Amino acid sequence: MFLTALRRRPEHTPDPARFPWSLALLRGLEALDFTAPVTFLVGENGAGKSTLLEGMAAGMNAVAVGRRDLARDPSLAAARAMAAGFLFTRRRHARTRLFLRAEDVFGFTQRVADDMVGLEQEAREIEASMAEGFGRRLALGVVRGQRGAFAGAYGENPDGRSHGETFLALLRRRLAPGGLYFLDEPETPLSPTRVLALMAMLADGVRQGSQFIIATHSPILMALPGAAILLAGEDGLHPAAWDDLEHVRVTRAFLNAPDQVLARLLRPEE
Repeated sequence: MFLTALRRRPEHTPDPARFPWSLALLRGLEALDFTAPVTFLVGENGAGKSTLLEGMAAGMNAVAVGRRDLARDPSLAAARAMAAGFLFTRRRHARTRLFLRAEDVFGFTQRVADDMVGLEQEAREIEASMAEGFGRRLALGVVRGQRGAFAGAYGENPDGRSHGETFLALLRRRLAPGGLYFLDEPETPLSPTRVLALMAMLADGVRQGSQFIIATHSPILMALPGAAILLAGEDGLHPAAWDDLEHVRVTRAFLNAPDQVLARLLRPEE
């Protein structure tokens, strides 16, 4: 465990009319303790769980996977504002701290593809502008080595995989023992089978000393043994049991009797 608690700064007096403090979840949040290596933040859309996750990632100086880092991404301005309002208690320092949103994978693979094209162009310029000799061979070796490293990690065509395959491959490559990971709705691009693969990756990470804090809507993912579940609502964050979650009850009711559920849902209004 790395991040063990959040505590509101006593001197912090945010404007409750301004986002993110306009969220009831954050207005009422004074303290939050982490008791398990995997913590799931769950709740309805708009409850504020993703904003809370982003703020924790900003407060822990996590590295963002995407086109921009946490300190410069305009979409994460609210996260930085939230982080400024809390004290972060850590038991020890995690050398690897990663923040990953499912939608960032496209930006990351595009950045990798752009870098590979740029390195190819740089190699051509070196070949055209430098005379044959040791210096030219050295420069070409460095540039081609960098491009080869990209190709080895992400393939010759980083955009050639499905979104889900790319997400899992990227996460697998970035997971390191003893890391702290903030994942926002990682199930979004994944099939149910791939969600199970993600659960196996999380379990392996825990065995290697990592900590995960994850915002999710996936009842499958939430079932990970040993994980803590925090339910976000207007009255704050509260521990919840998997069986009691609306996500689980609604999914179970539908799978048990899909025809009945759809008949009620789609029945014309009288």
